[in-house]
Amino acid sequence: MSGDSPHAPVLLQEAMAALSPLRGGVFLDGTFGAGGYSRAMLDAGARVFAFDRDPTAIARAAEWAAAYGDRLTAVEAPFADLEMELQRRDAPPLDGAVFDLGVSSMQFDESDRGFSFRADGALSMRMDGGRPNAADIVNQAGVEDLAMILRAFGEERFAGRIAKAIAVARAQAPIRSTLRLADIIEAAQPKGPPNRIHPATRAFQALRVFVNDELGQLARALAACERALAPGGRLVVVTFHSLEDRIVKRFIAAHAGGAGGRGSRHAPISVAAEASFEPINKKPVTPGDGEVAANPRARSAKLRAARRTAAPALALDPAVYFAPPPAPSLEAYWSH
Repeated sequence: MSGDSPHAPVLLQEAMAALSPLRGGVFLDGTFGAGGYSRAMLDAGARVFAFDRDPTAIARAAEWAAAYGDRLTAVEAPFADLEMELQRRDAPPLDGAVFDLGVSSMQFDESDRGFSFRADGALSMRMDGGRPNAADIVNQAGVEDLAMILRAFGEERFAGRIAKAIAVARAQAPIRSTLRLADIIEAAQPKGPPNRIHPATRAFQALRVFVNDELGQLARALAACERALAPGGRLVVVTFHSLEDRIVKRFIAAHAGGAGGRGSRHAPISVAAEASFEPINKKPVTPGDGEVAANPRARSAKLRAARRTAAPALALDPAVYFAPPPAPSLEAYWSH
């Protein structure tokens, strides 16, 4: 999720300090967006492979990318596919990879993308504009499945009440707009203090995370980075909610376990295994008061970073750091 300025993502300076882009180095921007991280790395003299599954973001890069010549390669693909896409382009091992997760300000501010509950628009939330989208889920999912999605991907405490309210409303007319859905969600909850987050925040997050497979994408991208990073290469991830942060935290801890590392009951780490990452910061880096005041969207951001060691990839079972919630299959809601 980028900041209000189109080229100033949240924690930009802190991310670049952890990443240490070098002249002539090869870096990955896994969440290109408006290009803020990529520009910072390019200005440092690095070569950048920039990924985004949003074709609009890739198209907008053409407006300024020419100034950097062949040092910027924009790739229209999910970051979970980074290993395959880098191999297709004969990219050398990476000196660093950075991910700024969530939704960019650009996407939030375009109401027709359906990400925001503050402006009316078509209920989509798909970063690539594809299907199934949020409207498909809201209008087709059973009440129990819908409640499970809201609970697992949004940590919504009123998931059951909201799911039932959605079912009642869609029986009267299909739910196609963001504001109608937001109103339904708000009416289904008890009134809280005026300064709390918007009542639709967690439900909208849940639908967005589900239709874009954000957590599964993140787990696969982290595993790919273990193989793609050169020894000494740095991994920097900025998260915006606890589900993302938990995956990143567990990934780093599992791969930094080394001798005596605990792993998990799903995929324990051998005591002979050598750590493939070492943490750069013991605690997550968070925005300062000034950045939060200038951009309230930064308030929940956390930055975690780790350095790739020279050890072979551990190739752990992703269940060590991400066990998918028992949610229904996304494909169940789409037929061509």
